[in-house]
Amino acid sequence: MTDHELAEIYERNVNIVYKICYIYLKNKADTEDAVQSVFLKMAQSPVNFNSYEHEKAWLITTARNHCKDQLKSWWKRKRVDFENLPEIAAWDEKNETKEMIGKLFTLSEKYRVVLYLYYFEDYSTKEIAELLGRNESTIRTQLVRGRERLKHDLGGTRFGQRDCQQNI
Repeated sequence: MTDHELAEIYERNVNIVYKICYIYLKNKADTEDAVQSVFLKMAQSPVNFNSYEHEKAWLITTARNHCKDQLKSWWKRKRVDFENLPEIAAWDEKNETKEMIGKLFTLSEKYRVVLYLYYFEDYSTKEIAELLGRNESTIRTQLVRGRERLKHDLGGTRFGQRDCQQNI
């Protein structure tokens, strides 16, 4: 892979990789380190992508696995995090969207990641199941339960339709 090809792949996918890492790690500094590591792994691996979707899926899976490894590390488990609220540095959207994303970060990982991939990245439940290595029925259950928790946390019924991004 040439430097030019790597730069193009980086430009196309840096935002999605950043967002996936941020959903797991919940802070800007760790997220930036993770994004760098994911693209370094891509540059060092001999993988050839069949399509843009294959490239994106590989990066999402690699980002997820890297972040999970980071969360399991001794340093991350023993460290005291003084930040009480997650920062929403990567998104410059309406206040309601920021509120909803802030509430999304309070959900457990299994709901947070599934809801993000479904609503913000427009993946189907089948594609999410393949990316995360879970059953499709599990993904659907997590979507339902995650939506209910978000609806409760937001104090209303604004969340539930696939086109909810426009209503938020």
